[in-house]
Formats: sequence, structure tokens, C-alpha cells
Amino acid sequence: MRIYSTTLFAVLTLLLSATSWSADFDTGQKAYDSGDYQTALTEWQPLAESGHVGAQFGMGLLYANGFGVPMDNEQALKWYRLAAEQGNADAQCNLGVVFSNGWGVPQNDEKAFEWYSLAAEHGVTQAQTSLGRMYLHGYGVPESKLQAHKWFAIAAELGDNSATYKRDEVAKKLSASEIAESGRLTSAWIDSHQTLQASQ
Repeated sequence: MRIYSTTLFAVLTLLLSATSWSADFDTGQKAYDSGDYQTALTEWQPLAESGHVGAQFGMGLLYANGFGVPMDNEQALKWYRLAAEQGNADAQCNLGVVFSNGWGVPQNDEKAFEWYSLAAEHGVTQAQTSLGRMYLHGYGVPESKLQAHKWFAIAAELGDNSATYKRDEVAKKLSASEIAESGRLTSAWIDSHQTLQASQ
């Protein structure tokens, strides 16, 4: 009976803690959305330090943009990386941007490609169009207009209107058979990510 009571107490404590985390995170998100970055910082920092992935991403945004804090690329990188390593796709995409531009780190297309690839697989269209651009120009990866077309086509399928134009521009440089192959690759990717589409 004692073990049960202790276990029940631990479970209730975790549930209440998670509820509190959620409320504090939401308060921070509302503050961020309204431009009250100081409140967002106050709400998110303790959560981020405790491992809350959304708050870690939020802290990355604050430091990357200088919202409520001095702009600090190293702090932005730290918080984005913590969130990205927990699977936050937006943080993974932003790390791609950080490495692509060399903000607070040496510019590194290969690392940018790695982070964009993770985010792209989670359906982040900005990451998908960035992969398209990297394949188109051979940044950090061997140049492949077919792969560029595929990633632009995937982003277009997921609703990125700018990707439609980019896909069509790349198509002008491909043969009919390459366009057909890109179509097959795009369809295979979309088919294997049906749950992703259902959640959008």
C-alpha cells in the first residue's frame, strides 16, 4: 500500500508539473505573439532549463532575434540545438539556417544540409525548399536538379506557394524522363508521410 501511495503521488506530481509547464509555456507563447518578449523570457527560461522542448525553441528565437534580450548567436545556437536534439523540427530547420549563414558558427553547408534534411522529413517546407536550393546549386551536396525538383515539388504539395514556382523553373532544365522520375520520388515521399499530411 505504501508503494502504491508513493507511486500514485509521483504520478500526480508529474501530471500537475506537466499541467503547470503547459500553462507557463502557453503564457510565454501568448506574450511572445503579442510582442511582450520580457514576459516570454520569464516564462520560458525556467522551462527551457528543465528540458521543455518548446521553451528551448522559444529561447532560441528570442536570442536569435534580440527579442527581450541582447542578440546572441551563441545562446540561440545552444537553445536551438537542445530543442533540435529532442526532435523539434522548427529548431532543426533554424539550425540549418544558422549553419548555412554562419551565424555564431563557421559557415558549413554540410551541417546545414544535415539539419535541413531532418526538418524536411518532418514536413517543414522551409527546410524542403532549402534542400531544393542546395541540390540546385551543389551547396554541401552534389548538384542534382532532379533532387532539387523533387524537394520543391514536395514543398509545393504541402502548400508552399513559392515552391511551386521554383519547381516549375527547375523543370525547364530537366528532360521529360527526369521530370517523370522526380514525380515518382515525390509521390513515394508523400505516400510514406501520410500521417504527416493528416496532421497539417
